[in-house]
Amino acid sequence: MRVVILQGEEVHDAETGQVVSLKPEPSAVTVGSFDGLHVGHRKIIGTMIDKARQDGLRSVVVTFDPHPRLVLESSSDCQVQLLTTFDEKVAHFRTMQVDLLFVIRFDREFSRKSSADFIRDVLVKMLGARQVTVGYDHGFGSDRSGSGKTLRQLGEEHGFRVEVVGEIIVDGSPVSSTRIRHLLAEGRIREANVCLGTPYTISGEVVNGKKLGRQIGFPTANLELSDRCKHLPAHGVYAARVTIDGRDWPVMMNIGRRPTVEEHGAVTVEAHIVGFSGELYGAVLVLQLLDFIRPEQCFDSIDELKAQLLADQKKAELYLK
Repeated sequence: MRVVILQGEEVHDAETGQVVSLKPEPSAVTVGSFDGLHVGHRKIIGTMIDKARQDGLRSVVVTFDPHPRLVLESSSDCQVQLLTTFDEKVAHFRTMQVDLLFVIRFDREFSRKSSADFIRDVLVKMLGARQVTVGYDHGFGSDRSGSGKTLRQLGEEHGFRVEVVGEIIVDGSPVSSTRIRHLLAEGRIREANVCLGTPYTISGEVVNGKKLGRQIGFPTANLELSDRCKHLPAHGVYAARVTIDGRDWPVMMNIGRRPTVEEHGAVTVEAHIVGFSGELYGAVLVLQLLDFIRPEQCFDSIDELKAQLLADQKKAELYLK
């Protein structure tokens, strides 16, 4: 999969940063923020790829970085809690056999582009769209004014076909990024993973911590999140897995303030990788959450905490077995 980035009027290769000349080719295209890349998004992208193969077209996903709401509703706080960081999203797209990932650096100037201008300038002139696939609730252009009806009208004008993919229902309700955020906020990881179609991931660089876990026999990798707006699920202990050098390891993961050992601690993300003893400082880990083990607790003693951590570890190991 080739990844390019549109910034202003220039297109850059994502790997080298060099300006490249991107010629329009007959393409099947889909457009969206695709936060979470849940089963609804995957249906849209899969439909687009099928159309590309049937008609001998290049498959293209157009997405935005940063998330448009982080620009349009900018403040000191994160206006949207991201289910997928940019790097996580790219990693997911690489597994989906997309030919080209076209990333638009979203800013306020770009946000003022009308839906008609966006389609003409980007989808048609830059990418050569012949087939455009979108979701049933898709909106694009300034103020999301572009609808499926608008898209079909512009398709007639510019010579591309339009397909609108209906909603995906899981357990009686439509799948959406908002629904998944609610599930994660309640620690309902397994239900969230069903809606995502893949385990929820949290990624970050391993940094030095206070080594409190090591002192009680449960050394942890402390993660510095790759994006401060990443959505963290409910505080507590989770069963997870991580792949290191091609091998999967069971993980007991803690998200929270560690109330037993720190009275007013900051929220941390820590991973006890069961059975692993190598050096990880500076490495970027991608943790896949599998299930919620228990909520965050404050124990009366370190011995009580250690006993509970041992029980948590046994549960975490079961998921990989």
